[in-house]
Amino acid sequence: MTERHDGDTGVSTARYGALLAAVVAAVVAVSTGIYLVAAGSPDRTQDNALAGPRNPHNSAAPASAGTWVGSWSASPTGAEPGTEPRGYAGSTVRNVVHSSVGGTGARITLSNLYGQSPLTISHASVAVATGHNNPSAQPGTLRSLTFDGATSVVIAAGQQVMSDAVRLRVPHDADLLVSSYSPTPSGPVTYHLHARQISYLAQGDRTTDTTGGAYSERSSYWRYVTALDVLSNESEGTVVVIGDSLTDGITSTMGADRRWTDLLAQRMREESGAPRYGVVNQGISGNQILTDGPGRPPGNPSGLSRFRRDVLDRTGVRTVVVVLGINDILRNPQADAGKITGGLREMTRQAHARGLRVVGATLMPFAGHPGYSRYLEGVRQSVNGQLRGGKVFDAVIDFDRSLRDPYNPRKLRPDFDSGDHLHPSDRGFRRMADAVDLTSLKGATSAEL
Repeated sequence: MTERHDGDTGVSTARYGALLAAVVAAVVAVSTGIYLVAAGSPDRTQDNALAGPRNPHNSAAPASAGTWVGSWSASPTGAEPGTEPRGYAGSTVRNVVHSSVGGTGARITLSNLYGQSPLTISHASVAVATGHNNPSAQPGTLRSLTFDGATSVVIAAGQQVMSDAVRLRVPHDADLLVSSYSPTPSGPVTYHLHARQISYLAQGDRTTDTTGGAYSERSSYWRYVTALDVLSNESEGTVVVIGDSLTDGITSTMGADRRWTDLLAQRMREESGAPRYGVVNQGISGNQILTDGPGRPPGNPSGLSRFRRDVLDRTGVRTVVVVLGINDILRNPQADAGKITGGLREMTRQAHARGLRVVGATLMPFAGHPGYSRYLEGVRQSVNGQLRGGKVFDAVIDFDRSLRDPYNPRKLRPDFDSGDHLHPSDRGFRRMADAVDLTSLKGATSAEL
């Protein structure tokens, strides 16, 4: 072998090679040890709950190009009645969720927030549905989900878990099927009560079924699933809307995706110059800013207590929209406008600390509703006056002016009223979406708190 001399050292190529091999071997040994320690971490659920974009272990992993944004989400509202002993042991839950934006990859978040024991998910999958309100998957779209590379995961009581990403062409404005199978009793099931969407249940492990024949039971709840994130080359962030039944869309047409947030997402996809954001709906019917519901953890937690989990910790959040306050008035005969706006300012402060823009909405009229009184109308007017004054939010959507009856401003306009004098009709939800100045959803924080 020819030797190469470097000055007077006389070190051979062979000796360089031996030294390099020894260094490489040492690096590999150290890296292997680190990997084994990480893989053996017992707190996999918590790691997943807090994880951001990752390089997933499965072969269907998407390329890293793009931005992770929220395409759909729902807040856990409580424990499903009647599921306390067994949960859905031996059954597959197939949730139908609706994308606001599309992408080239997907990942799912599952929650056991209201469980009282560990929840075992032995198989889970995601697929694009063949059409609206249909439990069948489009051919070639079903993907099995993994969690840190494993097909099964145990979610501790009170925790959530994010799946690894899968390569999947997710269309915008489309139904997706999120299926999960639990083989063992798990206790109370974490759910979202007013989904306004039909989902399905089947006996046995049917997570990989592409047809819907086995899904004989229908439900108007979302169970376990709380988020769908997509890897997008078009969207640059997420708008998170926190609200009550007006945002939950409790009076919108079942299965038609006519909540005002769905219609807002449509505008943002279609209108020239609109921000390219995903829209996720964190509405809970009956929600208040200041007061939790009963239970531990509380069902229907207050807007303030859930603000970090349901808003600040959402994927890719850029802008927060707050539509809360009417239940703080209706459910408290001695409601205090100052306390209500104080709670809203606290949300704005928390969002500003994350560098997020906050847009709020005025409170719509409710004369004619059984809870109406002149005193409470005065509280509503006082809250709205403070919101319009510009010292609570960075910008304001004036739902009050947009939906009130011009002949009786204390009431909803008749064609915008669902009939209960509080919640909008489908046409009213469209009016809410149209009332949003899309340019207000982008920009710097500006509220003088």
